[in-house]
Amino acid sequence: MLVNSAGFGSYGAVEDVSMADAKYQLDVNVFGAARLAQLVIPYMREQHWGKIINISSMGGKIAMPLGGWYHTSKFALEALSDSLRMEVKQFGIDVIVIEPGGVKSEWSDIAVENGLKVSGNGMYKKMTAKFASLNKSIGNRLSEPLLIANFILKAISATHPKTRYAGGFMTRPLLFVRKILSDKMMDKLLLSQLK
Repeated sequence: MLVNSAGFGSYGAVEDVSMADAKYQLDVNVFGAARLAQLVIPYMREQHWGKIINISSMGGKIAMPLGGWYHTSKFALEALSDSLRMEVKQFGIDVIVIEPGGVKSEWSDIAVENGLKVSGNGMYKKMTAKFASLNKSIGNRLSEPLLIANFILKAISATHPKTRYAGGFMTRPLLFVRKILSDKMMDKLLLSQLK
């Protein structure tokens, strides 16, 4: 089994984040997971069994302002997982995606700090300040990290695991709303949180 859980959020307006930082975001969140999968697949194929679990995010389905590069990496991880799942199924290998919402960890504080550093003094100053304030206000409502561990346990214990396990703070309602709203309506809803 392989659990790809390395990841971080490089926040700031797309315009403000340097290309070097954007590439590093993709290196960690996408290419690192892809390389580890490449390394274990031959062994899994040889034993006709394996499970690759990629920790994505609700942010791999819904993009917020100031998180463009983070969301790009998670959308890419979702697509990579879908393609890989279909390729390796014939060898008895399952590829499973975990999509948590907000989880209690240092992740959000680091993302906010980075966003403030990158975009807190320029054209996106107001939006960045609102983003920081929003993050602070929801901090105590985030899900416990055990949630992710339970999803991983379900995925590795199941004979026929789901392709995705999603849950945690605001995940199910937001994913549902994403399915039923147009892009413009979804934009309006998400931007309303930063006014």
